[in-house]
Amino acid sequence: MSAAGTLWRLSSASLRAHGRRFAGTFSAVLIGVAFLAGTLVMGDTLRTSFDTMFASASSGSDAVVRSSRVVTVPGAAQGSRQPVPTELVERIRRTPGVAGAAASIEGAGQLLGANGEPVGGQGPPTLAGNWITDPALNPYRLAEGRAPERSGEVVVNRGAALEGGLELGDTTVLRTPDPVRVTLVGLATFGGADGMGQVTYTGMTEADAAKYLTSGPGQAAAIHVRAGPGTGQRELVEALAPVLPQGVEAITGRQSADENSDMVSGRFLSLFTTLLLVFSGIALLVATFSIHNTFAIVVAQRTRENALLRALGASRRQVFAGTLAEAAVVAVLASAAGLLGGIGIAAGLQALFPAVGFAFPEGDLVVSGLSMLLPLAVGVAVCLGSALLPALRAGRAAPLAALRESSVDRAGTSRSRTAVGAALGAAAALTLAGGALAVPSLGLSGAGAVLATASFVVLGPVVSSYAVRFLARPLERLRGVTGVLAGRSALRSPRRTASTATALMIGVAVVSLFTVFGASLKATMDRTVSRSFAGDVAVSAPAFGAGGSGLSPGLAPAVAALPEVASAVGLGKGVAEVDGSGRALTVTDPAALAVGLDLGRVDGRLDALGTDGIAVAGKEAGRYGWRPGSPVELAFADGRKQTFTVRAVYANADLAGDYVITRAAWAPHRAQDSDTLVSVSFKKGVPLAEGVAAVERTAERFGGPEVRTREEYAQSSAAGIDMMLTLVYALLALAVLIALLGIANTLTLAVHERTRELGLLRAVGQSRAQLRAVVRWESVLVAAFGTAGGLGLGSLLGWVLVKASDGTGDSAFSFAVPPLQLAVVAAVGVASGVLAGWRPARRAARLDILRAVAAE
Repeated sequence: MSAAGTLWRLSSASLRAHGRRFAGTFSAVLIGVAFLAGTLVMGDTLRTSFDTMFASASSGSDAVVRSSRVVTVPGAAQGSRQPVPTELVERIRRTPGVAGAAASIEGAGQLLGANGEPVGGQGPPTLAGNWITDPALNPYRLAEGRAPERSGEVVVNRGAALEGGLELGDTTVLRTPDPVRVTLVGLATFGGADGMGQVTYTGMTEADAAKYLTSGPGQAAAIHVRAGPGTGQRELVEALAPVLPQGVEAITGRQSADENSDMVSGRFLSLFTTLLLVFSGIALLVATFSIHNTFAIVVAQRTRENALLRALGASRRQVFAGTLAEAAVVAVLASAAGLLGGIGIAAGLQALFPAVGFAFPEGDLVVSGLSMLLPLAVGVAVCLGSALLPALRAGRAAPLAALRESSVDRAGTSRSRTAVGAALGAAAALTLAGGALAVPSLGLSGAGAVLATASFVVLGPVVSSYAVRFLARPLERLRGVTGVLAGRSALRSPRRTASTATALMIGVAVVSLFTVFGASLKATMDRTVSRSFAGDVAVSAPAFGAGGSGLSPGLAPAVAALPEVASAVGLGKGVAEVDGSGRALTVTDPAALAVGLDLGRVDGRLDALGTDGIAVAGKEAGRYGWRPGSPVELAFADGRKQTFTVRAVYANADLAGDYVITRAAWAPHRAQDSDTLVSVSFKKGVPLAEGVAAVERTAERFGGPEVRTREEYAQSSAAGIDMMLTLVYALLALAVLIALLGIANTLTLAVHERTRELGLLRAVGQSRAQLRAVVRWESVLVAAFGTAGGLGLGSLLGWVLVKASDGTGDSAFSFAVPPLQLAVVAAVGVASGVLAGWRPARRAARLDILRAVAAE
């Protein structure tokens, strides 16, 4: 048999005989690959399901006629288009090749459920429109009941009806945003599903839709066109082009379906899969340290065995290849198992999302070659890469080492490691300072974060000796000899201790980073409300997500007329282009705005805007060199341009936005009118509870939106942050789990390595309980070291992220450190050490004394 075959047999025999040594490595690779594969499979499945659903729903529309001009505001999911005139429908129907055409009126409309609560919550859009009578042109299909025939009758998608507890014949309210009493006469499906995800839809008669969803009759969001026999979609679009006026375009039905699918699913799926892929990467990074540590210990324990192979004639390359072959076997088996686990995770998520309210389209799992090959390749690469240095160390074993006692890894620190770590730390400090302070930049800060993490990893063995001694001092006083032995065990190999703790450190650092950043966002919002909101209570549309239809513009005047109220001002939204870029406009009564919001210093007159004046935030005015009297040209989505005169410049734009115009100035360009916020100030001497009750009674007439105090308004603005942190913590639990497996595996291998030592301790009188305590406390010390490093690194990077975010927008961020949340993170990190040390401690206590003493 060849030397390669002999080494392969030896590697196979070693894996069979010592499979438990690689259990932690197997688990780490399996979990990381499963998470990555599950993310890719779930993303492919959702993308295919949405594409199929939209293609099915729009299969009857061969062309869509719409406005060609769109104004997109940064951060908005979609742009704003001007409606097209419905009079085009008859002209389009007379065009050769056209079999049918129908106007599609669309707007926002939030349905109230049987319990009076809004259906759809604050997340997905809540849509309303006219029910198109031509079944081929209507993306919705009537599943139960009938189409709306009289004013006040509606059809809703079946998913919305189920969520709201509504049945055929029920009467409820539709916010448009003015409340409209409607009767449910039909239930519809979209592309064969009960709805378009969590999006709600309410279909009205065309007259009702024009009345409540547009600024005037004769307007539609688009016109859907059906081709006659023998006419293709492209031919139909070419035939329509000559009959359409300037500013109106025709696109194919396939192109419209692709755009809608990308708008609804593309952005969400990109964010969804990117988020999961980032956490998959974190999990695999944590796994890398755990895997490397396992192979480093195994190679150290087998120094004598590898030296014996060298003495018998094996070359360095052969010993290296044999060690790497063991890693390859573990990598392939664990990655293959991870692929199966990933498919299971995707199937579980597909079943879980509808149960928690995320009703994604139904469909079979889509398992593509890429979603299988990529995780497999990543798993194998991570495992082999982690085992590369230990394998090189194995190949360097000197043949004479076979004559010595079995060696263990007692590597400590070196001057070169200290120098490299210090250089990386200095580079990280300079980069982070530049990205956070000098030129706020997320890219520069990200590079500094990578350098800082690398510095922590390199300096880990250097710092671990001092850190563990410091952490062990109180333990030695509390636990006596047990604490001393635990501390010395943790100090036995600084490199091993640091490597084991690094996996946990990375997980804790990311948790700490998001905790600090989330607390800072909350502090920023709280400061914004405290500094800018001058009212006593706020009536607001949803602060998080795209749901809801806004507030009725009639609400603010009705509240202002109450005897308890001194002032009430509503803030609406508009869009226009300024210097070629889409910008959000605040539509309001400027004179009352100065009472409801604190605008800081105001140069000029807010009460003199009229229909041709505009108020601009100080930063925007400084950017363009504007001052009171300067001309500003706005280009609206309807294609019209108007030159406004700057009549006022204000300092504080936190809630007011960058541009303010009157409702009269916005009226010629608006579609569906609504407010997003009403600021209410009470008269002197009016108790808060009495004023709130009065506003709530009035708000009931306008659909019952939430009435909140200043403090409640600030909390509601930060509701999305808590949701984000909950998701982040759930995902990071995977990385912490892998880190725990790494600690447990390291301790298990260390127990095997110190079998004789532990047997001697038992022989001289140490009890099983004392031995278990030594191993457990050693685990706690390692976990405490990793947790402390993670808290420090995460808090530092959280501060950098907050400061760097100042450069991405006009609002300044507030930095806040949440001591209670970080204390919980620290407690969980230390407690994880107890959990990780439980099984290795039990195994150590069960060692047979005589066999342990006789062990080599």
